[in-house]
Amino acid sequence: VDDVPVRQFDHPLVPGSQVTVRWQRKMHRLPGQVELKIIFEDAELIVIDKPSGLLTMASEAEKRKTAYSLLSEYVKRSAAHNKIFIIHRLDRETSGLLLFAKNSTVKEQIQKTWEATVNQRTYVGVVEGAVDKAEGTITSWLAETTAHRVYSLPTAQAGKQAITHYRKIGGNSRYSLLQINLDTGRKHQIRVHMQEMGHPIVGDNKYGARSNPIQRMALHAQVLAFTHPTTGQEHRFESPIPPRFLQISAP
Repeated sequence: VDDVPVRQFDHPLVPGSQVTVRWQRKMHRLPGQVELKIIFEDAELIVIDKPSGLLTMASEAEKRKTAYSLLSEYVKRSAAHNKIFIIHRLDRETSGLLLFAKNSTVKEQIQKTWEATVNQRTYVGVVEGAVDKAEGTITSWLAETTAHRVYSLPTAQAGKQAITHYRKIGGNSRYSLLQINLDTGRKHQIRVHMQEMGHPIVGDNKYGARSNPIQRMALHAQVLAFTHPTTGQEHRFESPIPPRFLQISAP
């Protein structure tokens, strides 16, 4: 209202007030911290577009500059008792759409019904080399070493089944741009499966990449679609493909 953000639903208006509704809005930048773009927010959920380089939650090395801590600080501006709850995660170097809850009941409900609630999770990634097949599916069982490195098993031994579908949407002789859909959401699933295919994600030196032309891992959570656990409404959000992905994979 008159260029001032308003959160109260009953904020009084006066003749001549200028009201602007911005469906996509950005958090105010906090001193020394990263700016987050809020894609959607209601009384129970928040969807953000996470930048590459930002942790979802705290680690031993980084406890303050995380998506969780930034959102916690944000919701407490309205009321000190407000909280944020992590529903799922993205790796630090993966950018894109990330869903949080504002109460533990909604968080647990979505996590328990994840496969039924989340209708689509689509990523885009740039991989090394020219992928020959236009599309394909990779199925394996993923396990993790004590050093937190995920590896693939051909049968259900000690791992969890992981299913990744990919479709080539661009590329050249050096790099391929893939659209990737997940049937399962295992830790490092896309990264391991791309390495297994012989085409690691650009910038992912942990899983075999030899190049890093854009100084980040080229993986982005592009689409997130889900059924709202309270209202039953279908929501679908899409984040643009990072321009540098398109530049390095252009024909």
